[in-house]
Amino acid sequence: MSETIIPAIVEGGKASAGPPLGPALGPMGVNIGQIIADINAQTAAFSGVKVPVKVIIDKATKKYRIEVGSPATGELLKQAIGIEKGRKGGADDPKVVGDMPLEKVIGVAKAKGAKNLSKNLKATVNEVLGTCVSLGITVNGQDARKVREEVAAGKHDSLIGG
Repeated sequence: MSETIIPAIVEGGKASAGPPLGPALGPMGVNIGQIIADINAQTAAFSGVKVPVKVIIDKATKKYRIEVGSPATGELLKQAIGIEKGRKGGADDPKVVGDMPLEKVIGVAKAKGAKNLSKNLKATVNEVLGTCVSLGITVNGQDARKVREEVAAGKHDSLIGG
């Protein structure tokens, strides 16, 4: 069984037969329209966010399956507060591009869910807060590093759930 894997990054629910998928799928002899429709159905929950997908095609039978990855944490954060870009200078750049409540940070951590390597939700929240630092997003009006310390100390366990 010889399979071909076609990786792509598409906007949730808005994949098209144009690049990057169309030109890669064309020579495979598969129903491109059906594959695009299936990708759009599976990524609809991530509308407006770039999502990694893999189309795995069996060359002999022309059957396919689609694997949808988890959007990047930064993409989910930018969507949550309605910005297009984070700061350019990294964690040492003092520029703040937005603020969000801790509840939204927890929501992003839950959206990462099972596709994340963290042991529990608290660890995932800490990872998301680290991405907030990199993007220049404050949490509850304060530096995300300070909120990470509070989460580690257990101050927000009632929100996170332990």
